[in-house]
Amino acid sequence: MSRASGPRAKGEASSPKYIESASGLAALIRDLSAEPAIAIDTESNSLYAYREQVCLVQISIPGQDFIVDPLAGLDISALGDVLADAGKVKVFHAAEYDIMCLRRDFGFRFASLFDTMWAARILGWRHVGLASILRERFDVQTSKRYQRYNWGRRPLDGEALAYARLDTHYLLPLRAMQTAELVSKGRLEEAREAFAEVAATPAANNDFDPDGFWRIKGAHDMSPRQLAVLGELYLWRDQEAARLNRPHFKVVSDMVLSSLAHAHPRSQEELAHVPGVPARNAQRYGRSLLEAISRGDRAKPPRPTYSPRPADEVVERYEALRCWRKKAAASRRVEVDVVLGNAVLWELARENPRSICELEGIEGLGQWKRGTYAEAILRTLRAAEKRPPR
Repeated sequence: MSRASGPRAKGEASSPKYIESASGLAALIRDLSAEPAIAIDTESNSLYAYREQVCLVQISIPGQDFIVDPLAGLDISALGDVLADAGKVKVFHAAEYDIMCLRRDFGFRFASLFDTMWAARILGWRHVGLASILRERFDVQTSKRYQRYNWGRRPLDGEALAYARLDTHYLLPLRAMQTAELVSKGRLEEAREAFAEVAATPAANNDFDPDGFWRIKGAHDMSPRQLAVLGELYLWRDQEAARLNRPHFKVVSDMVLSSLAHAHPRSQEELAHVPGVPARNAQRYGRSLLEAISRGDRAKPPRPTYSPRPADEVVERYEALRCWRKKAAASRRVEVDVVLGNAVLWELARENPRSICELEGIEGLGQWKRGTYAEAILRTLRAAEKRPPR
């Protein structure tokens, strides 16, 4: 495998160390044990495989970058102790997805997280994407060429590895920069609370949901028979994706499934004239698509499971909280979910707490947010109660 790092960006160190052996991993763990903070990122193959998996783990410490290859037959469970060590800060950028994947594939736990994207959002930075931050703060230009790269392929070319290492190479100095600004603006405790919520992100779920066709745009407007056909087409696509080891969208798109359910073709000729269905799909999958549609003709139409609509007074409280949140976010020049997420607003609207003590039971409303926003939240809820019904 090539180890060339490709063109160096300004300020880069030497080529990353590629870890694909047990001895190399053991040496890495020893290096990490002496560090108070490490930077970490992952690359997965969701665009190229039926079941996504972590294909690379990038790690940086001062003066050295590492790329760990889980696909090299390497047991990386020893990294779990590092990630769970509360005495060692783990620096990610946009950690949620990485945590979901690492938990799913390896069962890792996380403590003492620092998320540079969340820090940027809390600080109200204009740009929070890593590429923009590297360009603005470090004068480093990253290539877009590898944004859709197949990280599951082997061997990986040297420029791909150079691209991957940049995801962690600057995170430690970025964390130092952001920590100083968080302290100066009195936002460090807010950030720590947000980081703890991200660290608790549950594992991703690769399991196929046979009722997932209800999430296809327009499904709830279809007739019972069209829904039955859509359900059979949705099952067919999953089986085909598994057989080919491809993601679902690379077999046929949701839009194509919807078009087929609406058009209900019964022959190869009719299939070829369905609007929006690429000719290659009609030719490649024609027979099996028609068989799925035929099964839909015979299937019992599925019944939707609707969540009950919230009571009018709950909706009123939610809308009042949204208005308050919008003003609070504008005064801080941050996005609204930095103040509170929608799930927290709905929980507040449903529970309608009347005191600071009752706010303690609201999931997602941590100590910092309670201390900062409690009075405004309670005032908003009381005002919503006094409004006349619409």
